Amino acid sequence: MAYIFGPVLSRRLGRSLGVDPVPLKTCNWNCVYCQLGRTRPLTNERRAYVPLPVILTELEVALAAYAPGELDWVTIVGSGEPTLHSEIGALIHAIKRLTTTPLAVITSGSLLYLPEVRADLLAADAVLPTLSAGSPEVYRAVHRPHPAATFARQVDGLIAFRAAYQGRLWVEVMLVRGLNDTEAALRDIAAVLHRIRPDAVHVTLPERPPAEPWVEPPDEAGLMRAVMILGTVARVVHPAQGDIDLRGCATPAEAILAVITRHPMREKELVRALAHWSPDQVRAALSELALQGAAQVVERYGARFWCAAGAYYASDATSVPTRRVSVHSQRFRGGPGDA
Repeated sequence: MAYIFGPVLSRRLGRSLGVDPVPLKTCNWNCVYCQLGRTRPLTNERRAYVPLPVILTELEVALAAYAPGELDWVTIVGSGEPTLHSEIGALIHAIKRLTTTPLAVITSGSLLYLPEVRADLLAADAVLPTLSAGSPEVYRAVHRPHPAATFARQVDGLIAFRAAYQGRLWVEVMLVRGLNDTEAALRDIAAVLHRIRPDAVHVTLPERPPAEPWVEPPDEAGLMRAVMILGTVARVVHPAQGDIDLRGCATPAEAILAVITRHPMREKELVRALAHWSPDQVRAALSELALQGAAQVVERYGARFWCAAGAYYASDATSVPTRRVSVHSQRFRGGPGDA
C-alpha cells in the first residue's frame, strides 16, 4: 500500500494504523531533528497532493483485516506536514464514517493560524501539534521554517485552536541539546504552553536519525530540567518497543519501504518487525532495495539506519552545527516578519 502503513506500536497511541496523505517530503518546516531528513524544497502550498478516493480505497482494505478492538487509533501522519493536504477535513470525516476507531492527527500545527485548517481538524479525537520553541529565535533555529510559517502564527494558531477544540490536545516538545533545553528556553516554552492549555505535554527526544548529524538529545539533567519547568502535565515519551504489523504487504521489499518511508529503522529492528519472513529474506530485500536506489543507509549515533532513498540527510561536511551558534546569530536566518 502506498498511503496506509502499519499498524505500528506508537509511543503515544498504542497500535496505530497510519494514513499518509502527502508525498515525501512535503513540508513547510526543515527541522534539524527530522527523522525524514531535510526538506528540499520547503513548500507552504495547500493542495490535494493525493486523491482522497485512492487513500480511502487503501484504508478500507486495511481496516477489513482487523477485528473490532485490534486497533487503538487511526492516525493521519504525513511524510511531511499533513495539513498541507487541502482536503484533510474531508479525509477526517470520511475516516470517521469508515470506522469507530479513534482518529488522531499528528501535525506541526504551523497552519492552525488559518481558520479553515482549524475547522478541518475539529472532528479528530486527538490532535498532536508541536511546540518546541518559546521564542522566534529558537523557533527559527530548531524548525528552519518557510518564511510564511512564523513563530507568531504558530502560537496564535495553537491558542485559537484550543479555544474551539473539544478533543484531546497533546502538545509535543522535541528537545535538542544546546538549542531548546536550557533553562531560559524551557521557561519560554512553558510560558506559551500556559497560554495554550493543552491536555498533556509530551517531551520527546531525537532518537531516530536526525536531518543534521550534530543533533543530540539532552542529557539526564536537561530532561529533569524540562519536566520540572514544563509542569505537571509534561512527561517524557520514549519510542515504543514492539513489532510492526505488516500483514498487508506481499513481499519483504514492500514491507520495508512501507516502514522506512515514515520511520527509519535499524536493520535488527526491521528483521524483528518482519519476523514472518526469514532474516535472510529481509537482508536480501534490503540489499536489493539499496542496489535499486530505493533505500539508503544513514549513520547516526554510532548506528546504521535504513531510510527511504528520497530522504536527504546532511553529512558532517554539509551541515552547520547550529547548536554551537548563539541564538542571537540565528536571528537573521529565519523568514521575514517573525515576531
